[in-house]
Amino acid sequence: MGDMDFTRKFSLGDQRDLEIKSILSSVYQALQEKGYNPINQIVGYILSEDPTYITNHNNARALIRKVDRDELLQALVKYYLTH
Repeated sequence: MGDMDFTRKFSLGDQRDLEIKSILSSVYQALQEKGYNPINQIVGYILSEDPTYITNHNNARALIRKVDRDELLQALVKYYLTH
């Protein structure tokens, strides 16, 4: 039984945070590749929720729209305050 003698803790929140980080990293890279200032573009998107701030390059616009704006802000603030 060895491995079965302890309780494993699994958090869906941690998994979602990793997914958001991956999406944000991909969007950042796509914006950079197209010559945009990624920080300015992402902030513009967060403030307005206007998808045209995000390039279609490498499917970045579709990716960022998989994350609710509030969820994105929560993940960013959580990361900023814990690192």
